[in-house]
Parts: sequence; structure tokens; C-alpha cells
Amino acid sequence: MQKFILIILLLVTVEGFAQNSDMPTDFLNKEFHKDRRAKLREKLPANSVAVFFANPVRNRANDVDYVYHQDPDFFYLTGYKESDAVLFIFKDKQTAANKTQYDEIIFVQPRNAQAEMWTGRRLGDQGVKDQLGLEQAFNNKEFKKYSVDFSKFDEILFFDFENDVRNDPRDSSDLYDLIDQFKMKVNYPSKEKGLTVSREPQKSNLNTKALTDIMNSLRGFKTKEELDMIRKAVSISCIGQREVMKAMKPGMSEREIQGIHEFVFKKYQAEDLGYPSIVGAGHNGCILHYIDNYKPNVTNKEMILMDLGAEFHGYTADITRTIPISGKFSPEQKQIYELVLKAQEEAMKVCKPGATFQDLTLATRTVVNKGLKDLGIIKTETEKHLYYPHGCCHHIGLDVHDRGPYDKLQESMVITIEPGIYIPENSNCDKRWWGIAVRIEDDYLITKDGYEHLSIAAPRKVEDIEALMKQPSALDDFVLPDLNTKN
Repeated sequence: MQKFILIILLLVTVEGFAQNSDMPTDFLNKEFHKDRRAKLREKLPANSVAVFFANPVRNRANDVDYVYHQDPDFFYLTGYKESDAVLFIFKDKQTAANKTQYDEIIFVQPRNAQAEMWTGRRLGDQGVKDQLGLEQAFNNKEFKKYSVDFSKFDEILFFDFENDVRNDPRDSSDLYDLIDQFKMKVNYPSKEKGLTVSREPQKSNLNTKALTDIMNSLRGFKTKEELDMIRKAVSISCIGQREVMKAMKPGMSEREIQGIHEFVFKKYQAEDLGYPSIVGAGHNGCILHYIDNYKPNVTNKEMILMDLGAEFHGYTADITRTIPISGKFSPEQKQIYELVLKAQEEAMKVCKPGATFQDLTLATRTVVNKGLKDLGIIKTETEKHLYYPHGCCHHIGLDVHDRGPYDKLQESMVITIEPGIYIPENSNCDKRWWGIAVRIEDDYLITKDGYEHLSIAAPRKVEDIEALMKQPSALDDFVLPDLNTKN
């Protein structure tokens, strides 16, 4: 009877998977991922193979896991969004036992009716062939007997292991076992030896360094298909900022404000956040990666720093706006805000191919330091201080701090410019500046002659922010009942 039930379940899940028409149709297509694998193959050294593992499932607590998120490199090359998989991309054609030639092979988790009833549909090897276009796709249980002689390669390129993958003793082909089997196949050194042996290192074809530069050189330059995804993520995030500006009221909590942003993201079908949302009112904005968002009551005297990015089909935006809770900047808030805005606009003036990331950072630092000195917050422009403790630019894409070359700007890169000033309580300056934190962050596509300001729809100038905050919000009449916690 149990066997009969499993057969029925398998038939239902297979039919449901084949007829599943409730999924979006605008994902990156299999031709995109195939092209990315081809571009990677072009960059591989002679007689080599690159190896990529899917991300592990992460445990949240007890028998509950975090929502799964694929390793960005693995997704970039395959479009596969499940765990327990390994991908091989060969520089040269390989010949299988049946004389079939191939230059890539993937092992993925198999279809499992019972598991899919609990945790969702799986592609399986046939689904990977049909939907992702990887012709040499096999169930991961087959990996153990995969018999390529890895000693024949001059180099085996992979990212070294962090030893942070849990073993599921019920599954002999989970990610833990795939990694363990791979280590045996390539003669990976034991933990005690490491990959570098002190006095007389043994000759090894294992290379855990080269893939970083290769993947940076690929992912740092966005294709048209990727730009479509990034534009969508940025547009959604801009609307979130605008709607919060209209809905902002004293008495809201940081978490409620975060919730409005993220509701907008979900409304436009963004699957995830590119990073944990940062919503810090008053002095909380001075914590660069403040993700508690726990303050229950924001006040008229404060500003709120909101650094959020929707993730759409894997690609993230990264936009920060800082606005006054009251709807109008105080004189001190306005002075600091306009100083940060001026710093950003100075960086925009030099933002073009050929400029370096350091050029942009220097442009912002020069403005910030002179402005802080003019306001009496620091004594000299060369004074060392922590009021602007971070760089101003980074790549965005599949990661919020995306892969890419960090030297000169080049056409088709997508970067942020994000100067900031943060003056914590008890700083060594007049107390009227204490608790003021401002960051303005925007996303830019580097073009042939300059840049395209992707996030321009989210107001940046003082007068534009104040004007938008006067407009009515769709949430003005959305009032929930008080909680009744009495028995």
C-alpha cells in the first residue's frame, strides 16, 4: 500500500511539474546560462576543469531551515536553484564510456515524491536537461561512480571549502557527501596538511585561487539580460522608497517602516531581499549595518536612514535614502544632508570609463572633510575621523557586493555611489550634531561615455523629498485594530 501511495504521489508531482503554469515566465533563459558557461570555458587555462558546488541548506533552528538561496556563481552558470548539486566545466571535450563527448556535466538532486510533497518541486536530471539545457545531467547518486581521471588535468579550479556544510545521515548523496567524494577523487589534502605544505610541497593540480579573478571578470560586466533584471529590481526599490516617504508618520516603528518597503517589493513580485533591510531612526542610523530595526516609536526630531534593495529573479538593487520623520529637515539635518548629497554629485562628475573606484571615493572624501571642517565638526580637513568610515562604491548584481574588478570603471559595470556621514552620540563635536546619520546611495550603469543613473526615480534633493512627503499615501486609511491580549 505504501509503495502504491508513493507511485501516486510521484505521478501527481510529475504531472504538476509539467503543467505548472503559475510560475513567472521572465526568468533568465537557458541560452543566457549556456552562453555564460561558454564564456567561462574561454577563460579557463589549458587542460583544466572548473568545479562549482551549490549552496548548502542552512539550518535556522531545530527542524526549520532558512529559505534556500543558491550560490550566485552556480546560478549564473546554470539557472539551477536547488541544493545538493555539483557542476563541472571542462576546457576541452571529454569522452564518456559510451563514447559520447561532452565539456560540461552536472549532478543534481533526484526527483522524490515524498520530499517534494513537503518541500516543493524538484527538477531532477530530466528537468535540468529539458528546462536548463544541460544535456549531461545526472542524479547526484551517480556522482560516486563518476570515473574521470582528475590527475590528467593540469589544473582543477574550485573555491576552497569552508567546512560549514552539515551532513544529512539519511542521504548518501547530499552536498556534504558530494564534497567528500570530490575530495577523494581529486586527492584533496587532509585538513592537517592543507593545500600548502611548508617545506617540500607535493606537486598538485588543485587551484583554489584562479576562479576568483575569472568569475570577477565575467560577472563584473552585465549583459542586456542581466540589466533587465537589475532595472526591475531598482525600479521596485525606488517605488518602495517613494511610498515610504508618503506614508511616514511620527509614532511608526522602524519595523513597520521596513514592512512597507518589503510589502512593495512583494507586490511587484520580487522574490527576496538582496540583503537584510537597514532601517535606522536617529542614532540607530549611525550603525552602518543596523538590521535590528526594533525601535518602536520614531519621533519628529529624528531622521531615518533606509538602506534596502529588492532582489528580482536573483538580481538586487541597493538604494539608501535618509529623510526627516517630520517631513521637513531641521537646519542641522539639512546641512549634513546637503553635504552628503554634494559629495555624491562630485563622485558622479568623475563617474565614467577609465576612472578608478578610488577616484570616486576620493571625490566624496574631499567634499565631506571640507564640509565637516567648515561646520566646525572637525578641526582640519586632514583630521582622521570616523564620521565617514566606508568606501563609496561597489558592484551590484547577483550579490549586493557583487563580483567584479575593483580597479577602473568600464562600460557595462553596474555600481553604487554611497557617501555618508554618521555622528554618534557623545562625539567630539557640538552636541547639536549628535545622532545625525545620513547616507545617500544610488545605482549606476557605466556607459560608453559616462553613466546612466538607474535609481533616479527615488528623490534625492531636499526640496523633492519634502514635497513628496506632503503627498497622501495609499496607507493613510490602513488602520489595524489594537491587539487584545487579555484572556
